[in-house]
This record gives sequence, C-alpha cells and structure tokens, in this order.
Amino acid sequence: QVQLVESGGGLAQSGGSLRLACGVSQYSVDDYAIAWFRQAPGKEREGVACISSSGASVAYGGAVKGRFTISRGSAKNTASLQMNNLKPDDTAVYYCAAERLGGCRRRLPEDDFEHWGQGTQVTVSS
Repeated sequence: QVQLVESGGGLAQSGGSLRLACGVSQYSVDDYAIAWFRQAPGKEREGVACISSSGASVAYGGAVKGRFTISRGSAKNTASLQMNNLKPDDTAVYYCAAERLGGCRRRLPEDDFEHWGQGTQVTVSS
C-alpha cells in the first residue's frame, strides 16, 4: 500500500513562505493524483490543491488560489506545495492525500482520495 509522509511544516510570519513536501513510498508518485488538505482547530477539513496523476489537471481551493502552487518531482518521488504570501488564516494541519490514477475535481472532495499522510503543522504568525 502506498505510504505518504509530509514534511516542511513549521512557523512562518504573515507574508512569508513555506514549502511542504509529500514523500510517496512503495509506488511511483506519477501513478497517483496528489492533493493537499488542511484542517484548522474547530473547523472542517478543506481541500487546498490537487494535481492529477497525468499532471494535466490542477485545482486549488478558493482561499489559496494565486498564492499556493502544487507540483510533483522537485525531489525523487515527491509532490510539493509551495505556499507564498502566507496569512494567519492558513494556520492548520496540512495533509497529503493520494488516489491511484486519479483526477482533480474542482470541489476537491475528500472522498476522492483513499490514502492519507499523518499531517504536518503550519503556523502563521501575524
């Protein structure tokens, strides 16, 4: 079974940047749609970004569009989330998710993704 491990979380100042990585083991990242979700305290988990298994389709949540960029392959068998112009509202636990040969629907529903990582904390100070 594919295993996902997130890294790169931490503390950033408002307006700053962080880069999250999702390491994929057991199988090739190129066989999977990769998505990032986040959950802030007291809130429901929401979709942040997605890249399809083919790489031809990407989707972003409305709150991050224009600030975050999802990609794959910056390091072997990984997918990344570049987060720029961070805001305190971006504070959350960020989760990587994967679905074999999957696509990206605009609403980024959680149910589209079978495999999940443990999450990494991102905290943005004002």
